[in-house]
Amino acid sequence: MQRARCYLLGETAVVLELEPPVTLESQKRIWRLTQRLPDYPEVVEAIPGMNNITVILRNPQALALDAIERLQRWWEESEVLEPDSRRVDIPVIYGGKQGPDLPLVAEHSGLSPKQVVELHASADYVVWFLGFQPGFAYLGGLSAKLAMPRRAEPRVQVPAGSVGIGGELTGIYPLTTPGGWQLIGHTSLALFDASQSEPVLLRPGDTVRFVPQKEGVC
Repeated sequence: MQRARCYLLGETAVVLELEPPVTLESQKRIWRLTQRLPDYPEVVEAIPGMNNITVILRNPQALALDAIERLQRWWEESEVLEPDSRRVDIPVIYGGKQGPDLPLVAEHSGLSPKQVVELHASADYVVWFLGFQPGFAYLGGLSAKLAMPRRAEPRVQVPAGSVGIGGELTGIYPLTTPGGWQLIGHTSLALFDASQSEPVLLRPGDTVRFVPQKEGVC
């Protein structure tokens, strides 16, 4: 079992953070703990992250130290949660204006742009957690060959639907926003739509597959 440490975050929350590495098994245990915590009246919200979970407390001044002890114990007792995973196919136009960093990723990986597309689209990705923006899914399962640092200077504006690589993860920008991931493609599929009863397309545990479209330059 991975070791965990708990600490205070600001004035209202406590955090449980796991030692590396990040694994799908650990994420499943984090999902289970996230599911369990809202049953306790002193918990306002439990927010899963990558190798961590943040717990917002209703009365932090009185409960923070007790919550730290409980989190540590609950982690040691927690079990893996196998969620009701859905398979979601994401159509992507790779390269060209839709994916301006594809040549850079290819150069960094020692592959051709076409090979990058084939490798990126050949994997089944798992939604590890949501964050940064409403509906932004951090997807685990990226080939180590495609792992690449974020841009030294983030873009001021990344279009909604942009597919990018950031470190060992891949993901899709649901909204137009500044961002520093390497952009390799674009999807027309809406990842977030506030007008819908379920505005967020992806959920933790979902399996995602990228499907290349015929348009675009590779």
